[in-house]
Amino acid sequence: MENLTIRKLIENLSDGQIRVPAFQRGYVWNSDDVAFLMDTIYRGFPFGSLLLWRTREQLPQERTLGPFVLPPPNADWPIDYVLDGQQRITSIYGVFAAPAGDAEVQAWFDIYFDLTAPEGALESQFVALPRDKVVQGQHFPLRVLFDVVKYRESTQSLTDANIMRLDLLQSAFKEATIPAEIIEVKTREDVAIVFERINRAGVALDDFELLSAWTWSTEFDLRNAFQELSAEVDPFGFGEINSDPNLLIKCCAAVVSGDASTRSVINLHGPTVRERFEEIRSGVMGALDFLRTQLNVHSLRIMPYPSMLVPLAVFYSTTAAAGIHADATQLKELKRWFWRSCFSRRYSSSVNTAHATDISKMLALKVKNSTILTDFPCELDQRFFLENQFNLNSVNTKSEILLLANNSPRSLLSGAKVNLESVLKVCNRAEFHHIFPRKYLEREQIPSNSQNVLANFCFLSSADNQTIKDQKPSDYQKLIPAISRSDILRSNLIPDSSLSESYDDFLKHRAEMLVAAAGGLV
Repeated sequence: MENLTIRKLIENLSDGQIRVPAFQRGYVWNSDDVAFLMDTIYRGFPFGSLLLWRTREQLPQERTLGPFVLPPPNADWPIDYVLDGQQRITSIYGVFAAPAGDAEVQAWFDIYFDLTAPEGALESQFVALPRDKVVQGQHFPLRVLFDVVKYRESTQSLTDANIMRLDLLQSAFKEATIPAEIIEVKTREDVAIVFERINRAGVALDDFELLSAWTWSTEFDLRNAFQELSAEVDPFGFGEINSDPNLLIKCCAAVVSGDASTRSVINLHGPTVRERFEEIRSGVMGALDFLRTQLNVHSLRIMPYPSMLVPLAVFYSTTAAAGIHADATQLKELKRWFWRSCFSRRYSSSVNTAHATDISKMLALKVKNSTILTDFPCELDQRFFLENQFNLNSVNTKSEILLLANNSPRSLLSGAKVNLESVLKVCNRAEFHHIFPRKYLEREQIPSNSQNVLANFCFLSSADNQTIKDQKPSDYQKLIPAISRSDILRSNLIPDSSLSESYDDFLKHRAEMLVAAAGGLV
């Protein structure tokens, strides 16, 4: 730990010793936030510490300090990159050291001490004001506190009482210190560990931004490459993949090094990724095509575990222009792996372990040395469908939706085939409804947690749902064309006679049918 005075902090920033890495989020405070910080410092209240990463290697990409461009660092000094505290140090620098030549920037940090505000007031004694609102003799500019000449010039016309008050103000800021914790690491593996632990501690860092700052040069813009990939898959419903760059970065690491761990991500070599990006691209494109055509996954929002894309990208990565075409045996094993991973919730925890195992086995499957991806347990019984609630944000619900989708469902009354591509791209609540209507169950005094279990949901068009409304299932089933009733029900994994049963019996028999269908897939 080091304790930095405000003057020392400003000197280090002005000398280029303290810098902002590209993976920081940028400056977001407004003038009122800055004024509140000044009041906190003046009162001697704690205002946080800094977390600095000390290194002698300057990153190829950096961020400005808010609107301020920092000078190059002295080659003989270590560099301190700000990991936490950027908003505070930018505010302090802006208030006391904003360059005089930029009036617009200076106005952003124009903070004044209100000499008419009583000491000890609960409200802040510091205000952010445009210069045409400043009252001479009432509002004293903080920007002159560390400039002896300008400070004396600004206090000449004031009363002795106010000068004494401002001298105390000046002393408070000169004596204030900021605790700074310094992290020094030597290797990229150490950096990986540090950043992983900082992330767990709640300091928001982004592996993608970190990797870009650490390894990439102007020769290859990874962000643009990902945006182009996103645009290419957008017509198929996967355009949102660019909103999860960390997922894509793990795909890069897995394809390049056969490892998707944090260490592997940090140790990626920029030129290598640039050289192999077409291979990475083919892996992601092939994985998404497999998900769409073989499993009816038409968007990442319906995929139970998007992280499962990583080992799939390894399998489909290739330098061949035609891509990889899995044979029947490989396809069967890939699909079995997908379903078993979903229904066993294998990717709910220990994702790094699952990635390591699956990437290794995908590589073996790819060269046909092995066809076993699925030697992990997957136990599934009726409780999965009878105890889990329908919630589009939950993994279990997404797994059930894909189970139903892979049975070629038809809307209950019209018998029309569900347009899965359209429905699952959007994937909103309006496309799924209770088989035993909720209002009917309320009349029967069935508890809400029992009404909303997975076993009571199916694909259903809005038009059919409006027709059914709150009817008893044994009544509305008469509206289903008799000649195709059995086929329509079975396409939704609903037993033939179950709509005429009690709700409890319906749930039991539907859950049995769902388990049987899932069992065939796993």
